[in-house]
Amino acid sequence: MASRPHTEAAAARSRRSNAWRVATPIVGLLSGGLFVVSAHSSEGTDLRPGRFTDLASMVRYDAQRADALTQRATDLKHQVTELSGSVDNQQVRRLSRQAERLKGPAGLRAVSGPGITVTLSDAPQSTGQEAPDTVDNPNLLLVHQQDIQAVVNAMWKGGAIAVTIQGQRVVSTTGIRCIGNSVQLQGVPYSQPYRIQAVGDVAALSAAIADDAYLQVYRADAADPDIAVGWDEQTEDHVTAPAFAGLTDLQYAHVLPQGDTTG
Repeated sequence: MASRPHTEAAAARSRRSNAWRVATPIVGLLSGGLFVVSAHSSEGTDLRPGRFTDLASMVRYDAQRADALTQRATDLKHQVTELSGSVDNQQVRRLSRQAERLKGPAGLRAVSGPGITVTLSDAPQSTGQEAPDTVDNPNLLLVHQQDIQAVVNAMWKGGAIAVTIQGQRVVSTTGIRCIGNSVQLQGVPYSQPYRIQAVGDVAALSAAIADDAYLQVYRADAADPDIAVGWDEQTEDHVTAPAFAGLTDLQYAHVLPQGDTTG
């Protein structure tokens, strides 16, 4: 009777040993299959690209990806233009001439000349520090989309021929949105400082900026040492506003039928 537990234990160990002999190659085959599937799915890229240690890295990644897509769209537009130009059709030629005349007003041609540069930046104490006790609203320490829009609107009011934000041409479809503590422009995220440039009469541009009521409040905050949100204004002898290179199609708007006034 005493030998029975010993015999059963040996048999159990034998069964486990046999099971591992069978299971080990199966696990190896499954693991190899998973590696192959992952390599095929990733196509050489990271399957988990969201592993960023800070917001700036994420912004740079998204900006680079958007730049690549924009370049791809630009190349395709050039191909469409070349193919359209090769069509020997009177109506196509007439429409092409109309489109060519509208490129300037639409911001699809580069513009150069004297102008002005305004740079907006967050207050130095906006990162990693608590707002001073004298500041009731910590949002005053940050640059917001309405601040950028106010500068752009003042420049247009001052007769700007062309306006850029972070080097991107501002056109009728340009959208500015706050995403966390960064600003998204044409779908591309940018971190501060925000550089806004205008081509036009320097005196008229400066006067329009100085007279704008919203910007007067912003500049007062910039001059307040407890807030010190960034403001820098420089006149320029030469500013170049590149042609708009993004997509011009409206994605969220459509022409209402004649007589239809509903939203």
